[in-house]
Amino acid sequence: MSPMRKFAGHVHVLAALAMLGGLAACSLAPAPTPTPAFDVSQLGTAVTDITYCTPNELPQKMDIYFPASGGPWPVLLYVHGGSWREGDKAEGEGWRGMNDSGFLVASINYRMAAEGKFPVMIEDVKCAVRYLRAHSAELNIDPDRIGAIGASAGGHLVALLGLAGPEAGWDEGEYADFSSGVQAVLSMAGLSDFTAEMPGGINSSIYYAFGKLAGDDAPQNVAASPVSYITADAPPFLIIHGDNDGVVPVEQSEILHGRLTAAGVPSQLIIVQDGDHGLQGPNATPTQEEISAAISAFLEENLK
Repeated sequence: MSPMRKFAGHVHVLAALAMLGGLAACSLAPAPTPTPAFDVSQLGTAVTDITYCTPNELPQKMDIYFPASGGPWPVLLYVHGGSWREGDKAEGEGWRGMNDSGFLVASINYRMAAEGKFPVMIEDVKCAVRYLRAHSAELNIDPDRIGAIGASAGGHLVALLGLAGPEAGWDEGEYADFSSGVQAVLSMAGLSDFTAEMPGGINSSIYYAFGKLAGDDAPQNVAASPVSYITADAPPFLIIHGDNDGVVPVEQSEILHGRLTAAGVPSQLIIVQDGDHGLQGPNATPTQEEISAAISAFLEENLK
């Protein structure tokens, strides 16, 4: 055999060995972790106290209410109120009826003011949305159809959730590769502009949770105000407020609606005549049934 042919033969052998080595390396590489599948035994059930994030080693919990059939479902995320210092995710069971309309309902706790001042609350709410997206397959949900609903302090937080993007710096914690954006927001008796004057009662709660009284354009008040983050690409809003609200002035919702519509964002404002902070009253109009119908219609239009 000529030296050239002998050398060529060695080259072919070495190439074959290299290929075998590459195949061997591939076969030894760890297989990707399979995405957990949805457990159909959860259909129609509630799973409570799911840890969705652990900021500062403080586990934050979520309750999930599953529809009885279908999926992938849109999500209705409930954020409770309570002046940023009380309240509980158990309130979310009141929205379980949305399961019948094909919505998965998730209700969360978040850090209260006693555990940390603002913005820890919105950091947790944003982390909850990222958790839902990260676990969309095993929860049987559509990660592109998530809406948020909240009242009072919860209304403030869901408005912030819908309007403040990553540039606000509140996407802290786990699941950083996932978005905390939502596709629809429903704020009831919420706060939107901390630069405006507030009654003494709610202002005391604001001071406790935010470390600054509302009523001026200090940087802290601007940063805490949902209206500071409005852009033309914000999600649609449904805003509901009682004109007899003795806790949060109805003007807070009027300001939010006005700024949204001025920016070209779809926004619907329902003022409940003779409605208190809970949107109720002996002569409240629209009625609770009519308000519920408006909420359902808004969610159907924007998340289905």
